[in-house]
Amino acid sequence: MTSTGQTKRPGRPRGTSDARERILASARELFARNGIDNTSIRSIAAGAGVDSALVHHYFGTKQQLFVAAIDIPIDPMTVLVPLRDTPVEELGHILPSILLPLWDSEMGASLVATMRSLLAGSDVSLIRSFFQDVIIAEVAPRVDNPPGTGRLRVEFVASQLVGIVMARYIIAIEPFASLPAVQIAATIGPTLQRYLTGDLPGL
Repeated sequence: MTSTGQTKRPGRPRGTSDARERILASARELFARNGIDNTSIRSIAAGAGVDSALVHHYFGTKQQLFVAAIDIPIDPMTVLVPLRDTPVEELGHILPSILLPLWDSEMGASLVATMRSLLAGSDVSLIRSFFQDVIIAEVAPRVDNPPGTGRLRVEFVASQLVGIVMARYIIAIEPFASLPAVQIAATIGPTLQRYLTGDLPGL
């Protein structure tokens, strides 16, 4: 109750007009320095000079804040969640069949532009954190056979996928850049699957 006897209406936490940008700046710095897992909402809020509740108000979860911080136009869980229901022995085939049509779409063009910008700038550590704390953390435990190989297996897959982005969308090597997505997916699927579940030299 307020002093006038009226119930105070709930609203958004107080913050200055530039609070959102300060939160993003703090998040980029801390995510780049410490990674996602070792960065807390509280530390981001402290760096921005705001209350933690304001961070949640603007961005929701820590992962949603990370997506906003690296400015990609799609939540990576849109891709990763369906993979949770995919049998391990099919992951290598399903992954490119999901990613390539997405990259070929209008939304994918924004994704590629973001990656190009990050690679050209000083935010490579954010891409590294994205792979390590989101992609690898999600998939590696499922392919960790023999134990201790899961992380490296996913990194081999990531190297292949990043190479495709570079060759198809950034450098645009022909005729590769114009091949149907389904043809590329069918070609690289067996290789990705071998990385994930097959025998690898030295492992």
